[in-house]
Amino acid sequence: MTRVLVIEDDPAVRRGVGLGLRHQGHETLLVGTGEDGLAELIASAPDIVLLDLMLPGMSGLETCRRIRAFSQVPIVILSARDDDVDVVVGLEAGADDYVIKPASTEVIEARMRAVLRRTTQAATGNARSEHGDLLIDRVALRVLKRGAEVALAPTELKLLLFLSAAPEQTFSRQQLLEQVWEHAFHGDYRLVDACVMRLRAKIEDDSRSPRYIQTVRGFGYRFGPL
Repeated sequence: MTRVLVIEDDPAVRRGVGLGLRHQGHETLLVGTGEDGLAELIASAPDIVLLDLMLPGMSGLETCRRIRAFSQVPIVILSARDDDVDVVVGLEAGADDYVIKPASTEVIEARMRAVLRRTTQAATGNARSEHGDLLIDRVALRVLKRGAEVALAPTELKLLLFLSAAPEQTFSRQQLLEQVWEHAFHGDYRLVDACVMRLRAKIEDDSRSPRYIQTVRGFGYRFGPL
C-alpha cells in the first residue's frame, strides 16, 4: 500500500482525489495547507506527495522548496494551467512531475506509479562506475562526488543512471521523456530541462560549463566526456 500525502486547498478536489486513491488501494493523508503538509510529512513519512501550487498562506512553490530542503520524497505537482510559469518554477524547485487539473484518478495514479518506479529502478550497465570525481553505484542507487554522497531526487537519479549507462550517446528530449518519465506521448520538454538544471547544480563544479551532462544544441543531452 502506497501512502500518499495530498496537499490541496480545495475541499472538493481534496476529497475526490483521496477517495479515488483509496479506491485504488492507497492510504491517503489529506491536508489543505503547505504548513499542515510539512507537519504531516514529518509525522507520517509518506511515500509520495501530491502538491497543489495554489495554496493559501505558504504557496505550493515554497512548500516544495521546504520539502526539498530536508527530504527527497517524490513530489508530483497538481496545476490548473499547463502554461503556468509556476509549473516550470515548481519543477526547478525539485518536483518530479506534474499533472494538469482536472485529472482522473487513473491519470494521477499512473503518473504516481511512474515516479515511484524511479526510486527503485536502475539503468542497465556496470554496478559501479567512476567518471572523474563522480562515482555511480547502480546497486545501492548512490552517487558520490569526491567521496561525499550527493542527495538526488528520484527523477534526478533515474536521469543520471540512464544517461551515464551510455556515455557519449546523445538522447533527444523526447527519448528522455519516454525512458525516464515514461511519457509515451509527445510531452513537455520543460520536465527534462528543469531536471537537467537541478542535476547539474548538484554534480557539476560549474553548472554553466558542465562536464558530465552536456547539451547537444537543438537536440538533447548526453553524458560525457569521461
